Amino acid sequence: MKKFTLALTALTALGGIALAAGSATAAPMSVNGLQSESGVTQVRMDRSERMMMKKRMMRKQMMKRRMMKKRMMNRGM
Repeated sequence: MKKFTLALTALTALGGIALAAGSATAAPMSVNGLQSESGVTQVRMDRSERMMMKKRMMRKQMMKRRMMKKRMMNRGM
């Protein structure tokens, strides 16, 4: 039971350290663990930018479908 308790506390401590380090964020970290002001401002996506992203995703999906269709036709059964 003591080994289990020790293992549980060690995992809890490691999990707390991982969360405190901010591993889920892409912002740069400062010395004390808070997110620093890096001068990067977030702006809303424009309608044209959204359309470009949509077209790019549609093109990727179309290429993927075409590749799968070729693979199915040329499998040689």
